[in-house]
Amino acid sequence: MSETWEGIFSALVTPMTDAEEIDEGRLAQMADHLIREGGVHGLIPLGSTGEYYALSADERERVVRTTIDAAAGRVPVVVGANGGSTREVIAYCRQAEQLGASGVMLAAPYYSLPTDDELYEHFRMVAESIGIPIMLYNYPGRTGVDMLPELIERLAEFDRIEYVKESSGEISRMSEIRRRCGERITVFCGCDTGALESFVLGVRGWVGGVVNCLPREHVKLYELAVLEGNFPAAREHYYRMLPVLSLMEQGKYTQLVKAGCGLMDQPVGPPRRPLLPPSVSEMAALRELLKPFSA
Repeated sequence: MSETWEGIFSALVTPMTDAEEIDEGRLAQMADHLIREGGVHGLIPLGSTGEYYALSADERERVVRTTIDAAAGRVPVVVGANGGSTREVIAYCRQAEQLGASGVMLAAPYYSLPTDDELYEHFRMVAESIGIPIMLYNYPGRTGVDMLPELIERLAEFDRIEYVKESSGEISRMSEIRRRCGERITVFCGCDTGALESFVLGVRGWVGGVVNCLPREHVKLYELAVLEGNFPAAREHYYRMLPVLSLMEQGKYTQLVKAGCGLMDQPVGPPRRPLLPPSVSEMAALRELLKPFSA
């Protein structure tokens, strides 16, 4: 395992039974599949795709334990440790560290809409409370808070804050963060559509939920673009993936990712309500787009 994280990190789904209970056995199998057969470089349980917001504290701990045990040190496990208050986030971060996580991924606290100064203080307190790296997670579409490059630059002064998953959808943000922060922050693309563009800009990591469905295809794009610098071949491969990625980003993301896993012979059950499985027409569209990858 390299000291600096890079490559393809799966925003891991949380498999569930038909009764919407966590399926720990299937979670362990999925984590192993992504590493052993998919070749991913890291796992991120309890992110948006992992439905952390719909899980109890006990369920979250079970997901972390299962994922870390299944990974068995082969790749970093970066745990989503988000919550609505600084106190809650610190508790989840400390728990993740005690359970053996490689790091934590943190978005802005939800619902309260903290200001930049409040976010600065929040992340300062978290960073001073743990001994493992932090990946910031900027996803204004979900949190309602946009952590701009200026704030990321301020937060990069804290030793524990070493990474950022940029999911605003504005590709230029990644260049601006890299310009401002230099080697202090490693930028990961957090959008499904925009990954190749990010790699062209020098980004060396991609966190995605569709990785659960198409791990090998994600890894191949990273290898072509980042490791080999073969952008013509990377572009051709990316265009092949793009219809699936675009469908997922149009809405019902978690629902479609879970359904896509089933269509790729890795069933992970339904999402937890209020989310519902895709409609018949949505399933038909997804099945058609995944056909080229299931042969």
